[in-house]
Amino acid sequence: MKRISLTVLGACLAAASLAGWAQTQPAATPGVDQRQANQERRIDQGVASGELTARETKRLEKEQAVINRAEDRAKADGVVTAKERRRLHTMQDRASRDVRRQKHDRQRAGS
Repeated sequence: MKRISLTVLGACLAAASLAGWAQTQPAATPGVDQRQANQERRIDQGVASGELTARETKRLEKEQAVINRAEDRAKADGVVTAKERRRLHTMQDRASRDVRRQKHDRQRAGS
């Protein structure tokens, strides 16, 4: 009887520690993170090639910072819901269009 209660106690402790560990892990958003990195790379490439002016770069980087803050808020409770994920992707879609428009307009850095 004592052996069974110790086994049950050990199983309960293991389950509790796993549940606590799972709650401390940040919410994962690999698709959002990858898109964010790609857009930051596109902005950096636009600066290097002269396709983006300083003003355009500042505006695009500010837009990326807004998306980062929205992602942090979505992750704050430990779960990124489908609605939050859709909102982040919508924000990234808009930012991607803005990067493309700014890189392909006729304004050039240093002109």
